[in-house]
Amino acid sequence: MRETENFLDRVKRLAGRNKALQGQLEQLVSRIVEVENQSRQYQDVLLKYSTDKAETIHDRRKLTRRLRMVSVLYISVQGFEKLYRLDNPNVKVDLLDEIYLSFEDIAFRNNIVKLNSLGDMMLYGAGLQGENRTNPIDTIRVALEMLETAQKLDDNSNGGFWEIKFGIHTGPVLAIPNDNRSSDFNFSGDSINTACRIGESAQPGTISVSVMTYELIKEFFDTELTGYMPVKYKGNIETYSIKGYHPEFISADSISKPNGHFHTRYMLLKFMDLQEEMLDYLEVNLPDNLYYHNVKHTIDVVTEVELIGWAEGINEEEILLLKFAALFHDAGHTISYKDHEYHGTVMAREKLNSYDYSQEQIDIVCRLIMATKMPPRPKGILEKIICDADLDYLGRRDFIPVSNALYREFKERDMVPSLEEWNKMQLNFIRQHQYFTETAQQLREVNKNSQISRLEKLIQESVESNSL
Repeated sequence: MRETENFLDRVKRLAGRNKALQGQLEQLVSRIVEVENQSRQYQDVLLKYSTDKAETIHDRRKLTRRLRMVSVLYISVQGFEKLYRLDNPNVKVDLLDEIYLSFEDIAFRNNIVKLNSLGDMMLYGAGLQGENRTNPIDTIRVALEMLETAQKLDDNSNGGFWEIKFGIHTGPVLAIPNDNRSSDFNFSGDSINTACRIGESAQPGTISVSVMTYELIKEFFDTELTGYMPVKYKGNIETYSIKGYHPEFISADSISKPNGHFHTRYMLLKFMDLQEEMLDYLEVNLPDNLYYHNVKHTIDVVTEVELIGWAEGINEEEILLLKFAALFHDAGHTISYKDHEYHGTVMAREKLNSYDYSQEQIDIVCRLIMATKMPPRPKGILEKIICDADLDYLGRRDFIPVSNALYREFKERDMVPSLEEWNKMQLNFIRQHQYFTETAQQLREVNKNSQISRLEKLIQESVESNSL
């Protein structure tokens, strides 16, 4: 009986204690809610009255950027366990400092940004300034140069001592503002972790890349499948070792340097990024009343110079120069309708100077742009190709609506008197016009001749209508 009473007493005490704790918990919860409400009020006041809104959490979140395609380069150095065996280890430590400085110089020259360093581990990133297709290639080129430089410096100090491993992965990265008063960012995300793991699993003196990076660079570099790496939420991903440049891209002077063929292929890929950038620029900055010389016309000419160029048998470098010229041939309309070709050459020179092009190549692009000035008088096959591409509409099925768009554009600038007069001008022009390349003659000449009949019919109908 006594044991039963004692048990009941314990239950009562525990129930009372539980009730007291429940009351304390409710008070704590109420206090937390009150503090959170007060904190929110303070943040609202700070947001309202602060002269620097970037100091608020709200704005910090707004400044966070998700970069969709960044190539992360992980570098790890090994060899410290061997220092104790040396009589003068400072020599090797000084050598390592020299290697580090050379890495930073190589990265800086190639526009690769240092993300972080911890001890003897370094992280670099390419593609932080804006999404582009070539940053995986840029990162591997930097890694190859870093590896070659480190090996040369190490060999010059009486044999290899430091063992360096490289890991590269391409994927999304989150850029978070570093602090409330700085424009610097901290970088995080699975892509960084993946690059680190791939780098740590690599053999010393090698460059290991993920399958994601491999798919973007396989046409440029000689690679070898090395194994599989378990990655959270992705399963086992393939890893590849970079042996060097693909044989067709190796320079005759050095196996560690690419040749001109590599540069052309690389720039053809980079052209797609430039094209997106320029088309966005034209979309925003071209006058609204450019009904013919608009973004669509630029795209048409870029497409046609490549089509005609391949058919005419010119090489890749010449195709690239033509595409650059086509992209800029009407860009000068953002500055002035008159002499827009000249303004286009100025824009092209400024842009191509930042793309490691020779002065001769830039001069060719500018000459091609000026060749589109009316009336066309091309000299050489490249000028003939761009002139034919620029007037491709003369032999297309949609000639009449395109011609009407050009008339509307001229009419708003008081350059033509009436549609009837415009049709007469077009008829006179098309009768005298001739395509210069064999390809354009075969593709468009027949249709161009049919346009003459259509124009003659339109003019006759207009005359008959006016005589009624």
